[in-house]
Amino acid sequence: MKLICAGRNYAEHIEELENSRPESPVLFIKPDSAILPREQDFFIPEFSNSIHYEVELLVKIKKVGKHISEAFASRYYDEISLGIDFTARDLQNELKSKGLPWEKAKGFDGAAVIGNWVPKDRFGDLKELNFTLEKNGSVVQQGNTAHMLWSVDQLIAYASTFFTLKKGDILFTGTPAGVGQVAPNDYLTGKLEGEMLFSLNVR
Repeated sequence: MKLICAGRNYAEHIEELENSRPESPVLFIKPDSAILPREQDFFIPEFSNSIHYEVELLVKIKKVGKHISEAFASRYYDEISLGIDFTARDLQNELKSKGLPWEKAKGFDGAAVIGNWVPKDRFGDLKELNFTLEKNGSVVQQGNTAHMLWSVDQLIAYASTFFTLKKGDILFTGTPAGVGQVAPNDYLTGKLEGEMLFSLNVR
């Protein structure tokens, strides 16, 4: 099982981090050890002073695929969810400044929150889904999949060019603008079309 993550997939998020707009999807992988166990609090790691939340739509792959055509990509998943790609922003910036890989900033233990899975058919068109992240009861991120630079099916097709997709793999599709830092005692909730799919405490 692997977590394939798309970076820089929302224009406003690219702008807020002052990154360049990519010509093709930016992909990176988190190990399965990054998954935060259900019902467990998120503990801020000692190696970072700036852990940022990034809420994202998630897709669970249901069968093996390689070189998948965009036209057939929808056949490779039935369930979607919301999650958080926690990022050690200070560590990431340091690594990027040196031209080094930044898996340490993205793939540390607990860095991947995965919400409850729901059937994709419940929502109709996946290209028009609203989702939010609330911190301590206030909305801090608000996104719509219509604003993705690359759609779910385009990401699946592109990723399968490089990686064989296997049953149980999870695709993180990118985060909208509004990312920010967490602090001890924060309470985070993620909602897809108003339905809460995850909640967690920060320690």
